Amino acid sequence: MAMLQSIRGMRDVLPVEARRFRLVEDTLRAVLRGYAYEELQLPLLEPTELFARGVGEGTDIVEKEMYTLADRDGESITLRPEGTAGCVRALLQHGLLFNQTQRVYYAGPMFRYERPQKGRYRQFQQVGAEAFGLAGPDVDVELMALGRACWRALGVEPLLRLEINTLGAPAARAAYRAALVDYLTPRQGELDPDSRRRLDRNPLRILDSKDPATQAILADAPRLPDFIDDESAVHFETLQSALTALDIPFVVNPRLVRGLDYYTQTVFEWVTDALGSQGAV
Repeated sequence: MAMLQSIRGMRDVLPVEARRFRLVEDTLRAVLRGYAYEELQLPLLEPTELFARGVGEGTDIVEKEMYTLADRDGESITLRPEGTAGCVRALLQHGLLFNQTQRVYYAGPMFRYERPQKGRYRQFQQVGAEAFGLAGPDVDVELMALGRACWRALGVEPLLRLEINTLGAPAARAAYRAALVDYLTPRQGELDPDSRRRLDRNPLRILDSKDPATQAILADAPRLPDFIDDESAVHFETLQSALTALDIPFVVNPRLVRGLDYYTQTVFEWVTDALGSQGAV
């Protein structure tokens, strides 16, 4: 009988590496507590509907990356692929969002049925911070400053850069989505297979395509900044001024989008050239 092995895409974290994992997590927890974020512990399993509604039915996560099963009562449940949806569910369920502000963080394993490759596993550790009940660009800046504090504490800040963009208000995002679909539909035969699949369900994700032919087509596509409403533009300009005042370097990346339905206004990402093709941190 062949020796049993770990499931493809899962891995054992052996003692030496486990100590490093614990050091990183403890360091991040200390920074988060210093910014007055409190820990929220979430279940590994959630109702499948939570992610279908919260993350979006047209997203890659919901369409093809979730570990979903029926329990003995026939209820569809899913191993959590990300933390935000469960975080919102927990705070709403326990009445912690009504006329209140909340700053919370969570840490633990997430699960996505992706193609395993270097630095990307189907079970992976994630630390996330969420702020609720706060409007305006200040909270975005707070989260970016929190990110920088985390990288400084870990000693990796010089290896990272901050990329930012704005999706605008929902109406602006919808108008841009329609313009992008109108532009790409006559050219869909030239797109890569994933982009063709996304065209009807989640066209903004096409901007993330790494396919050279698709990127060449996108070179003349409508630009998201041209659709941003005045209020969102002021929001984004104020955010950039605040980052400059805090001496947090950034790059505006007009192609930076998020395929998850709950994103509006500012989106940002810390990226590095030190991890090869897996540049997002």
